[in-house]
Amino acid sequence: MWQVIKKPCVHYSLGFLVIGGFIAGVIFWGGFNTALELSSTEEFCSSCHQNVYQEMQPTIHFSNRSGVRATCHDCHVPHKWTDKIARKMQASKEVWAYLVGTINTPEKFEAHRKEMAQREWSRLKANNSLECRNCHEFDYMDFTRQSSRAAKMHSTYLESGEKTCIDCHKGIAHQLPDMQGVEGW
Repeated sequence: MWQVIKKPCVHYSLGFLVIGGFIAGVIFWGGFNTALELSSTEEFCSSCHQNVYQEMQPTIHFSNRSGVRATCHDCHVPHKWTDKIARKMQASKEVWAYLVGTINTPEKFEAHRKEMAQREWSRLKANNSLECRNCHEFDYMDFTRQSSRAAKMHSTYLESGEKTCIDCHKGIAHQLPDMQGVEGW
């Protein structure tokens, strides 16, 4: 076995190629994960979505009595690695739209707000509002500290699985688009 590893492979030994490939893989993986994390920061998101970032600032998800704050990636990027990669691939369309000028001004963004919001609501609906549930767990909700309407809705619809968070909490951190024609409004 050692002879096969030491034996030259045209110009380089198999051992050199394996070790070199391993090192190149580690460098690629480290660079990839660094880019993934950097593109999940508020600074990165708000460089294009400044208007959306500003409208989030007065909400309870930005500033509240407990000091727990949701950042862009908490709500818009799944935590599980495979889901995160899929979402990042989807988000590349948004980066492209910004670069080619489709949503690069507040006016153009507003013109596409409803379409983008519906796409995000559909994504959250399809994954049972997973990003919401990363912080808000049904099993730990204290219904006695909620309004009677909220307690009834949560205990009825969330528990049965008939509805998910985004069905009722559209616009929780961002301004709503024109809601005409949106189901439930």
